[in-house]
Amino acid sequence: MRITKSFMVLDAADTGTEAAFWAAVLGGEVEAGPDEGPFAHWRDVVVDGRIALGVQHAPDHVAPEWPGQGPERQRIQIHPDLYVDHADAPAALQEVLDLGARMLQPAATPQQAGGFHVLADPAGHPFCICWE
Repeated sequence: MRITKSFMVLDAADTGTEAAFWAAVLGGEVEAGPDEGPFAHWRDVVVDGRIALGVQHAPDHVAPEWPGQGPERQRIQIHPDLYVDHADAPAALQEVLDLGARMLQPAATPQQAGGFHVLADPAGHPFCICWE
């Protein structure tokens, strides 16, 4: 098997808002797909000329619960971890909050080396701002 392209795809009811959020976080731009057909309302987040993330239209998308218990926990299958320098962690956190993320679980000890904050993007997908 020869894989020619690989990237993560997120479901969202509002693909424009979701793609704009991730483009801003990743330092990329949004490329829109067709308005009709099987890829209607698809958005690519392109960083340095490569697709970094896809956003697929899912009109009935339901955000996962964090941390979730029982069957709800199974709805969280994958999430991105974004690593920044420890000194940059407070600014990175503020930046994603300003872009529309919401805090799900703050770091227990943000002053220590090695930690993470759990946040949700505009569609509710969890992601982490991490540092070593």
